[in-house]
Amino acid sequence: MNKTFNTPKNTTLFILLFVLSVPFIQCSSQSQLPLIVGANRTETYLPYLKGKNIAVVANPTSVIFKNSGHSQGHTHIVDSLLTLGVNIVKVFSPEHGFRGNIDAGEKVADGVDATTGIPIISLYGNQRKPSPESLQNIDLVLFDIQDVGVRFYTYIATLQLVMQACGDAGIPLFVLDRPNPNGHYVDGPTMEKAHQSFLGMTPIPLVYGMTIGEYSSMVNTEEGWLGTDKHPALSVVGLKNYNRDVSYSLPIRPSPNLPNDQSIALYPSLGLFEGTTINAGRGTEAQFTRYGAPELSNKMSFSYTPEPNFGAKYPKHSGEICFGEDLAEINPPNSVDLNWLVKAYANSSKKAQFFLTSGFTKHAGNDRLQKQIEAGLSVAEIRKSWQKDLDAFKAIRAKYLRY
Repeated sequence: MNKTFNTPKNTTLFILLFVLSVPFIQCSSQSQLPLIVGANRTETYLPYLKGKNIAVVANPTSVIFKNSGHSQGHTHIVDSLLTLGVNIVKVFSPEHGFRGNIDAGEKVADGVDATTGIPIISLYGNQRKPSPESLQNIDLVLFDIQDVGVRFYTYIATLQLVMQACGDAGIPLFVLDRPNPNGHYVDGPTMEKAHQSFLGMTPIPLVYGMTIGEYSSMVNTEEGWLGTDKHPALSVVGLKNYNRDVSYSLPIRPSPNLPNDQSIALYPSLGLFEGTTINAGRGTEAQFTRYGAPELSNKMSFSYTPEPNFGAKYPKHSGEICFGEDLAEINPPNSVDLNWLVKAYANSSKKAQFFLTSGFTKHAGNDRLQKQIEAGLSVAEIRKSWQKDLDAFKAIRAKYLRY
């Protein structure tokens, strides 16, 4: 079944044709049919790629799995499409790079893929939006990256800038959909326009409960959201057998510091520590499943010492003993839990330096959250202040949910 969204500014084709293929993730319930992701549905999108010059936006998660239990390995989509005769002439890489070995926030350089010889253009270096020159002679752009459904996770910002560039150049864009491991709820403060940045480009809550395909359709359709008057011809290759209320375990870490299900589930809550002086597990093997800082020593007994490692060359408080909480074994909440942030602020001996104001407001999407915590508002009071915006967003979101 095809579903087409036509507006004066864009055309979105949501491809939901049934294709015999293989899934890349198994769900937690044995009664649930195995999930088939967009990348695996090559019979659906391959005809649109043949005979054209293709650019791919990809990273290590951009793979096609070989069996239903993903136990027999996978092939990167670039390698697979080359084998199938697709003429891939360029790869665009997001934060962390094409091979996923670059630290968070570290610039990614252009280069050439050692395996294929294809030029790699960084979208997290000197430019974050594909330039007109980089899109010359490109007939179609294919976007395939695993997201985690958190506003300040930068892959959706990269997607939006790719959409802008494709719209400006008149180049069709295909988004291969993947599941959202945090797609079962909507929560958190909504981004305000005054605080728009690469950590939040659209007026959405911190957790928005949509797949990257659903999100792209919303951004391409809602008035003023894309940030340009020229919208691309957008096609989304949909998932099969996806249920957002069933938990899924991602077989490939989506970025260096999200190594497992627990870190992905806690990232919406502990990611807010990125805008503070508190270490959120970077520099350990328990990223985003713990938090701490030297200034919490008088109040908390759990301790650890961050050291430079893969994905964190310069972690906060490197070489210092940090005191805080270990959350590796808790049942993660289905919400943005502010209790840890509020507790850390209350127990900090350096409250005046706790918030890195510019960074925190970018993560929160507003300047109110910092002020609310500093004023001593309870978590319940803060959460109540989100509700009106959450209700408004849910009404918009409902128009684009496909699963």
